[in-house]
Amino acid sequence: MLKSLFNWKVLLNLVVAIGVFVGLVWLTFRWLEYHTNHGQEIPVPNVINKSVYDAVKILEDTGLEYEVDSAEYNPKYKPFQVLKMHPISSSRVKPGSLVRIVVNPRTWAPITVPDVINRYSGLAFQRLDQVGLKIGDTIYEPSIQKDALLRVLYKGNAVNPGARLPRFSVIDVVLGSGPMRNISIPSVVGLSVKEARVVIAKSMFEVGLVEHEDGSKDESDIIYYQDPASGDVRDQGMQIDLWASKRTPAELRAKVEQLNSIYRMKVDTSLPPVHYEEVPTYTEPSYAPPVAPPVPKKEVPKSEPVKTEQPKTSAATGAKPAVSGIEKPKITAASTKPAASGNTAQQPVQKPKAKKVVVE
Repeated sequence: MLKSLFNWKVLLNLVVAIGVFVGLVWLTFRWLEYHTNHGQEIPVPNVINKSVYDAVKILEDTGLEYEVDSAEYNPKYKPFQVLKMHPISSSRVKPGSLVRIVVNPRTWAPITVPDVINRYSGLAFQRLDQVGLKIGDTIYEPSIQKDALLRVLYKGNAVNPGARLPRFSVIDVVLGSGPMRNISIPSVVGLSVKEARVVIAKSMFEVGLVEHEDGSKDESDIIYYQDPASGDVRDQGMQIDLWASKRTPAELRAKVEQLNSIYRMKVDTSLPPVHYEEVPTYTEPSYAPPVAPPVPKKEVPKSEPVKTEQPKTSAATGAKPAVSGIEKPKITAASTKPAASGNTAQQPVQKPKAKKVVVE
């Protein structure tokens, strides 16, 4: 096997293969140097603050490619003025390299009108200001949607959501002033359901219940009854209920009378009018602080002295009466008789001295 490796034919093939490989590598590098301009660099010219037309001409003359991009509009700079560039000036690049320049546009880029229809005015104004639109005149018109944004006007023409307008454009807005009060109800009896809807919408009312006699939804049915009745006054935005049939109102007289008994209340004018009186003003009574009753004096019972009775002595006998507990001594008749007439001076009867009686 070793002998076959050192054969001159094998060695010749190896030398030829190595030579071919080295030649291909050399040719590849040479081609790359030629294609990429290896070793050849040119400085990037300064085109900042120049107009885009002058900048493009300078780059073309230098042998460089360019790409133009417009940034957001800046009123401090002139329109189509070069604001930035990449690579920066004085950089060295190969011929044919791409240079990107940023240019100030002529004016603001257009913006899209947001969908603010039927939105509350406060939120709608905030959204319009965020996208860069300025509110001009505010116009009010009757509508059941009070303070709702109904339309957006630009130079007198209505603008739909999604339209493109220049940034910072001045627009006018139409707002609803709310429903009008005490508006007469239009008469739609005898009209078709389709015609009645148009008349009701034109008067700023809404269609409520629509009851068809045969249960269908045919818009060509004739209205033979409505509630509220025509001529009544209501606020705009109220609903009007309709009854429709393929027959005429004259053919449905009984049905109309039945509905009148339900929806047309008769007012009894024979009753006396109701008299209203004002409620007297209630005054809150003032309360005096309670007075404490006088404290009754506690009576101390007095001790009564013990009574003693003095017994009387008999004049005739001169004997002392018997002492008893509290009984009075008896007095005889002789003691009460007067003295003899012979005596010139009547002597008073001497009473015995009373003795102290102790009652235990």
